[in-house]
Amino acid sequence: MAAHKPVEWVQAVITRFDEQLPIKVGHQNTHTKVSTEHNKECLINISKYKFSLVISGLTNILKNVNNMRIFGEAAEKNLYLSQLIILDTLEKCLAGQSKDCLRLDETMLVKQLLPEICHFIHTYREGHQHAAELRASASGVLFSLSCNNFNAVFSRISTRLQELTVCSEDTVDVHDIELMQYINVDCSKLKRLLQETVLKFKALKKPAQLAVINSLEKAFWNWVENYPDEFTMLYQRPQTDMAEAAEKLFDLVDSFAESAKRKAAVWPLQIILLILCPEITQIISREIVDDSKANKKLFLDSLRKALAGQGGSKQLTESAAIACVKLCKASTYINWEDHSVIFLLVQSIVMDLKTLLFNPAKPFWRGTGSQNADVELMMDCFVSCFRINPHNNQHFKVCLASSSPSTFHFVLVNSLHRIITNSHLDWWPKIDAVYCHSGELRFMFSDTLSRVIQGLSTHPPIRMTPSLTFKEKMTTSLKFKEKATEMDTRSFKCLLLALVKLIHADPKLMLHNPVKQAPEIQSSTAELITGLVQLVPLTNTAQLSQEAMEALLVLHQPETIELWNPDAPIETFWDISSQVLFLICRKLIGHQMVNGTEVLKWLREILICRNKFLLKNKECATLGSGIPICRQAQTKLEVCLYMFLWSPDAEAVLVAMSCFRHLCEEADIRSAADEVAPPCRRG
Repeated sequence: MAAHKPVEWVQAVITRFDEQLPIKVGHQNTHTKVSTEHNKECLINISKYKFSLVISGLTNILKNVNNMRIFGEAAEKNLYLSQLIILDTLEKCLAGQSKDCLRLDETMLVKQLLPEICHFIHTYREGHQHAAELRASASGVLFSLSCNNFNAVFSRISTRLQELTVCSEDTVDVHDIELMQYINVDCSKLKRLLQETVLKFKALKKPAQLAVINSLEKAFWNWVENYPDEFTMLYQRPQTDMAEAAEKLFDLVDSFAESAKRKAAVWPLQIILLILCPEITQIISREIVDDSKANKKLFLDSLRKALAGQGGSKQLTESAAIACVKLCKASTYINWEDHSVIFLLVQSIVMDLKTLLFNPAKPFWRGTGSQNADVELMMDCFVSCFRINPHNNQHFKVCLASSSPSTFHFVLVNSLHRIITNSHLDWWPKIDAVYCHSGELRFMFSDTLSRVIQGLSTHPPIRMTPSLTFKEKMTTSLKFKEKATEMDTRSFKCLLLALVKLIHADPKLMLHNPVKQAPEIQSSTAELITGLVQLVPLTNTAQLSQEAMEALLVLHQPETIELWNPDAPIETFWDISSQVLFLICRKLIGHQMVNGTEVLKWLREILICRNKFLLKNKECATLGSGIPICRQAQTKLEVCLYMFLWSPDAEAVLVAMSCFRHLCEEADIRSAADEVAPPCRRG
């Protein structure tokens, strides 16, 4: 059929995709989820050959779903989930778009898809639990669309700018201008945006000017983060036309900034425009500059004064902080070997910046509703300061201190996660520079965990392996607050989730124990791992439970098990891993987990990891396996698996049977190790 009637065949797949959406079938079970995912993959593959047909079909489905009338919370959730599935499929199809079909498809994309996505971005519902995710997904589609169809999106932005230059109304629609913050821009495309703005900025009304200022700044970061090599190259081979457009726009924006309020609005963009002019930055570092550059030098002087609290306005101080964080962040994308004057500029402001943002006695706060933006700003500053100088860690110690606000702890942990997961430039320092703080981070995890468990009060906590020596060595300044309100409990849950994600991202960070003796190392590792086990059964915090399982799986990788206690890895493995099996199986046997089948699947992965570790150490596989907890765990596991063999869930039965196979493999490995003579010993 595919060979003789390709259009009908593709249409059949599109129809099936439509029929399997949650809004059509209601609540999805495992089978329908797998079927939806399969249909999605089919369309993504087909789009490589029948791009126009697939995109057109998906666009029509999106339109129809958006126009559906729904009633009830369940239907509303299914609508959002359906929209997310369609948008994700569109994004992946566009990302794989063949360049030889650009002209043919551009008209169709502009007429059908682009307006739909734009409407989606502009009118999404604030406050809905899926709203942020939905907007991010729609902007992802626009980003992919603009990769190969930039002219179509640019034309829409340019047309709106032109319309607004002759608009006499005070209230203007700036949505199309804001599209520039979501599109894919490389160096040449950013240059076009700057040049277009230079031509039209002066004729725009104030709301449109502010929209341009905000959107251009985000377009700059899209460029830097997606094409870091191009930005680095700018400081090796400056581009005259880029610098010319940036300088002209700087002057236009500078003229716009007549009041303190306007200055506060434009400073973050002005610092970026200066960054785009390496040669001008070099010139204004001198004592005396010519008149055409005097306003740039005055701008930097005003920035420094405002940052130090001498600007006469809280608004200007806050804007100076934002601009200086942008400067620090941008400087990390420039190679230190290029000896740019920008690094001297960073050094002149970084101490005042850290004093302003990381002051426990006077936390940085821009007012109600700004908390997320403030946290993001502090994280950007933290990460940038680490990349500039990983050993200057005064702000690190401030964020660790218990007397600091909980926001500081959250910023610290999330910044470390960003350092681990986003380190694609060669000169960025790695996370091992902060391994020396592993003990404090483990204590933060343990303390936060106990507060969350106490706050939830769902069940008594599992008794953890004592680690008194470990805790006694912690300074009293690290003892977190004793009482927690309901608000505190929520913030502790957010912090705990961030800590668990941190363990998942780099388990070595939490396992680092360079100065401890073997028993202490084993004790602190046991406390960490059994602490994570406590989170697995939690039913009212599904994300925390899922992330804890992922972290435990990473901790059970053979190379990571070796770090549990490097002096006695096999004996430690049998002790701690047996505790994990025992505690999880006890919960499963007691029917204390609503997602029992999913936990059983995860347990199977743990068994596979255990066997890989034992095979790696097959001559010594039984060393330390005679302890009581090991036998107790084996018994609990067998009872648990036998119980699942009688489950009405066919999938659970199959998983339990496959677990028995892995148990047999473990028995074979241990049996072979017992036959090895002489017995293996580790010194």
